[in-house]
Amino acid sequence: MDTSLLNDIYVAIAMGLLGAVVFAAIGLVSGTDETTTLAPLTLLVVLLGVPPAGVFTFFLAGAVAKHMTHAIPTALLGIPGDTMATPLMQDANALRNLGVPHIALRKMVSGGIIAAFVAVPLAVLFAVLIAPFGPTITKAAPWIFVAAAVLIAYFSPGRWASVAVLVPFVVLIIALQTLTAKYDVKLSISYFLGIAIGPLVADLFSVMSPHDRKRMARDSVRTFQLAPDVKGWSGYFPNPLKVLDIAQTKWTLATAGISSATFVFSPVAMTVVLGEVVGSRIKHAYHRMTTVLSARNGVTEATYIAEALIPLIAFGLPLSPVAAGPAAPLFNAPPRFTVDAASGTVNNLHTLLNNWEFLGYGMLSVLIAGLVSYPFAMNFARRAALFVSRRISHEAIIATFVGLIIVISVWEGGLLGLFVILTMGLAGGLLSRILGFNAGVQFMGYYTAVLTVPALLKLFA
Repeated sequence: MDTSLLNDIYVAIAMGLLGAVVFAAIGLVSGTDETTTLAPLTLLVVLLGVPPAGVFTFFLAGAVAKHMTHAIPTALLGIPGDTMATPLMQDANALRNLGVPHIALRKMVSGGIIAAFVAVPLAVLFAVLIAPFGPTITKAAPWIFVAAAVLIAYFSPGRWASVAVLVPFVVLIIALQTLTAKYDVKLSISYFLGIAIGPLVADLFSVMSPHDRKRMARDSVRTFQLAPDVKGWSGYFPNPLKVLDIAQTKWTLATAGISSATFVFSPVAMTVVLGEVVGSRIKHAYHRMTTVLSARNGVTEATYIAEALIPLIAFGLPLSPVAAGPAAPLFNAPPRFTVDAASGTVNNLHTLLNNWEFLGYGMLSVLIAGLVSYPFAMNFARRAALFVSRRISHEAIIATFVGLIIVISVWEGGLLGLFVILTMGLAGGLLSRILGFNAGVQFMGYYTAVLTVPALLKLFA
């Protein structure tokens, strides 16, 4: 075997293991948004010069691991582990009220690992099928981005309000770019990070406001009730095909297959819609809830994998909500990974890895994440949830990410980089909270500003 290939495999295994362990732990902490956590750490890995295979396995193993362990606070504590876990809450709470949260957890985690193994080869296959259209799509990138931005905005919670807000949001980005250019500072990462931590920045400013602080005040400390853990298997690694019954396995495979072939729609919307389709086909209430949970958590895995892999392999352009959000560093992380606005050329994982490498390293990522997070969630979920709820400071985790983001912004643009992050974060966070103009739409707005607007100005010049 070639020495360089062997070295890449070693690096991929090490980085995949690191990503799986880190994000399996982060998934235990409720409310940790994927964009706020996955994106900055993946960006850090890119900027540290990790080989392409290691960058890819770090991201994918981390995403898969997080979307398994996010089921732990969702099922056991009754609070969503992250944004993607929100559609799981209703059925998870119903099973908690029945006294079987451990059943909900096992169905969710088992559905996730099965879907992940299915999603990687299907997403790669679909990407290969549409890849021949890649050069044409790349040349038309400025116009595709604005069309995708409008489409994603319409399917966001804000609907037409999000579509309308795209215009002033793009103008804000252009204004900030013009300002920083006067001081010979060119920023890209800072805009991305500002959007990623928008809700966090908005909340920090809200805490300082006597008017808005009342909305955030709580009368008492939140309490949780954890049911006793009941283990229904022997050994450390249970078989997910035995945890789910035949019908649940079939529905998980079917919904994972559908979501593996789509890459434009909102991941949350896909989770909700496909869950409703499954639920409408099952009459028995208990079986319906457990089946919907397994299928929906499978969709969270499959959608994330597909929305990252398909645009990356086929186009090299971030043409999906996940690609434009949590997976954005895989596409655009100057000076290492770039998307050139003038020529439409890309220099990122799309050009650095071939289709077989995406398939091989993708399956390796899922395997590593499964070995780390699946048995952990199945065997130690209750103890982990108890430890996190009692011992882990949510504020400390937030402070850690704030510190990381400050370091990266100052590294890229000094104080101007920090000011841009605060401006973008405050504007984006408030727009997301008030109008439903979420991070996925905002990222598409950023790419519209840097790709479509220059093309328009050149066209009418």
